[in-house]
Amino acid sequence: MDFNLTEEQSLLKDSVEKFIGDNYDLNDRRKLAQSTLGYSEDFWKQYADLGWLGLPFSESEGGFGGDLIDTMIMMEELGKGLILEPYYASVILAGAALRNGGTAEQKDKLIGGIVSGDIKATVAYSEEQARFNLNDVATTAEKSGDGYVISGTKSVVANAETADFIIVAARTSGERADAKGITLFVVDAKSEGVSLANYPTVDALRASEVTFANVKVSASDIMGELDNGLGLLEEIRDEAILALCAEAVGGMDLLYKDTVDYCKQREQFGHALSDFQTLKHRFSEMFIEAEQCRSLLYRATLEKNNGSADSRKLIHALKYKVGKAGRFIGQGAVQSHGGMGVTEELRIGHYFIRLAVIDSMFGNFDYHLDQYTELMTIPDDKGEEDSMPFM
Repeated sequence: MDFNLTEEQSLLKDSVEKFIGDNYDLNDRRKLAQSTLGYSEDFWKQYADLGWLGLPFSESEGGFGGDLIDTMIMMEELGKGLILEPYYASVILAGAALRNGGTAEQKDKLIGGIVSGDIKATVAYSEEQARFNLNDVATTAEKSGDGYVISGTKSVVANAETADFIIVAARTSGERADAKGITLFVVDAKSEGVSLANYPTVDALRASEVTFANVKVSASDIMGELDNGLGLLEEIRDEAILALCAEAVGGMDLLYKDTVDYCKQREQFGHALSDFQTLKHRFSEMFIEAEQCRSLLYRATLEKNNGSADSRKLIHALKYKVGKAGRFIGQGAVQSHGGMGVTEELRIGHYFIRLAVIDSMFGNFDYHLDQYTELMTIPDDKGEEDSMPFM
């Protein structure tokens, strides 16, 4: 595998890194998080001008023509800035839905606006009772004339408050937990019957409980295949996990560097903290954990980008590793800083919180270990069982 970045990818990485370094400050972030919008609309417009909102879309659709590797590079750098803008919801989640399941009409309607920053979208896939099971869908879409009527509630919908369109998973047939019978619909957020209960999340982002009360949609609003939406949801999940893990790797990198820099300056008993052997061991372990996550991220992203049959197995392994390592690195960073590590004024605690939230999204590390184990015990085409790539 070639892990070297192309010239274009290096330029992308450098431009995002510079933008984050020049524009993202922890004090400004706290003020933005408490604002009505919850993020900077000016930054969002700059994202559009720089072409970042069009990164995963093809050039024929008005996008940048990037792939999953480009998205990984982008998300790793954005992860260092703890951004508040709805990039994950609109570009990663909704973008994956449109690219993998959108009709020509839906792509024409939404992608251009997403790329320009004029349209924001999100995906409503989670429900209160579902835990991490994508197929546990109680929200219904009942046939009514030429269209459907959607009823139900979706939980923790990222940035729904500012979304113009919500892509919602609803049950069109079968029982609540059946794999078959799920269909995705594109719903105008301003449709009659759509109501939101908005709230800030623990990592200072925004989410909503979205209730659909007899919301009418047409057959042309169906995304993907009728009754066969689970496969599309799984594709969205896989791409989202890769993006979230890239963001987490960026955060781990910053936590490690900040911790080492702090311990080089802080003195105890006449010596810098970094001189103590126990802390040197901790730094080494933090570095190793972060680099293992980065290596597994590269492998999983490349395999998914190349359409490998093993990509889902690697994505489960990656999510497990990032969840475990994120906790270890975050705890090590906070403990090394002492009481300062949990203050609002220091960014260490904010990154630790974000890593904890990422671990909980689409299943925590225990869940993904179970999922990986199930796939690992299925023999491959040579009749051999796989081994764990992170052990």
